[in-house]
Amino acid sequence: MDYSYKTSGTCSRSITFSINDGVLSNVSFEGGCQGNLRGIARLVEGMKTEEVEKRLKGISCGGKPTSCPDQLAKAIRQATDSQS
Repeated sequence: MDYSYKTSGTCSRSITFSINDGVLSNVSFEGGCQGNLRGIARLVEGMKTEEVEKRLKGISCGGKPTSCPDQLAKAIRQATDSQS
């Protein structure tokens, strides 16, 4: 299933991704530091959502309480909660 998440407190504006059978794919960030965000997207491609959330949750950026990776973890949590 495809999801879109509006980020908050980061340079990126939104994240789109797919979850199929608990596996993350097609991750794309709009805005932000594109080189870093494309790298993150490639690293998490094909990973279980639980593992991605566990690894990225709580990462901060530049003194902010959140980051683009943390926002991805929050987006995954919102998407998996909505599937229940």
